[in-house]
Amino acid sequence: MFYYLLKYVVLGPLLRLLFRPRIEGLEHIPEHGAAIVAGNHLSFSDHFLMPAILRRRITFLAKAEYFTGPGLRGRLTAAFFRSAGQIPVDRSGKEAGQAAIREGLGVLAKGELLGIYPEGTRSHDGRLYKGKVGVGVMALRAGVPVIPCAMVGTFEIQPPGQVVPRIKRVTVRFGAPLDFSRFAGLERERAVVRAVTDEIMTAILDLSGQEYVDRYAAEVKAEAAEEARASRALRGRVS
Repeated sequence: MFYYLLKYVVLGPLLRLLFRPRIEGLEHIPEHGAAIVAGNHLSFSDHFLMPAILRRRITFLAKAEYFTGPGLRGRLTAAFFRSAGQIPVDRSGKEAGQAAIREGLGVLAKGELLGIYPEGTRSHDGRLYKGKVGVGVMALRAGVPVIPCAMVGTFEIQPPGQVVPRIKRVTVRFGAPLDFSRFAGLERERAVVRAVTDEIMTAILDLSGQEYVDRYAAEVKAEAAEEARASRALRGRVS
C-alpha cells in the first residue's frame, strides 16, 4: 500500500512535475509476467525516477548500506526502502552474490518485474562499466526476457556527493526485450553467462551513448579513492 501511495500520490507526481522525464520505449515493458529491467546506474535519483514512470510495480535489489545507515537519516532511509518493497543486497563477496541471485529469482518466480543495475554500483564518472554476471545467471535460470534501460541526464542532476538533485529534464529509455532462450540449461557455463551479460551491457550502451570501460566499476572507484588519499597525503607533507 505504501508503495502505491508513494508512486501515485506523493513522490511519483512530484518527480514527474520537477524532472519532466522523456519516456522512450515504454511499450517494451510487458504488461504481465516476469521480466528483468537492467539499467545503467548514474545517480541516487535512478531508484525513484524509473519506478515513477512505470505502470507496473518494480522491485530493485538495493545495496544493504541503504538499510543500515546510522542515525535518524539512516533509519528513515531504511524505512523508505523497506516500505517501497526493495530488497537489501550484501555486496561483500561470492556468497553474498549468491544470496542476491536467490532473492532476485524469488521476485521473478512471482511473475513480477525485477530491477537490477548490472554494474553493481553507481558510476562515479558517468561512464558505463563492465557488468557483473548475476543478471545473466538470473535471466537464464528464470527463463525471462531482459529489458535494457538507459537513464540519461541523471548524472548531471545528481552526481556523487550531490545531496539535493538539480532540477533538469531527464530521459528514461527502454530497449527491445532480449531473449536468451537459446542458452536454456547453460546457466552454469561461465562463458555463456559472461556472453549473456556482455550482450545486456551492449544493449544498455547502445541506448545510453556512454563511454564504456571494460573493467568493474568498484575496482576503478577504489583506485580513484586511493589516488585521492595519496594526493591529499602528499599535499599535507608539502605544506
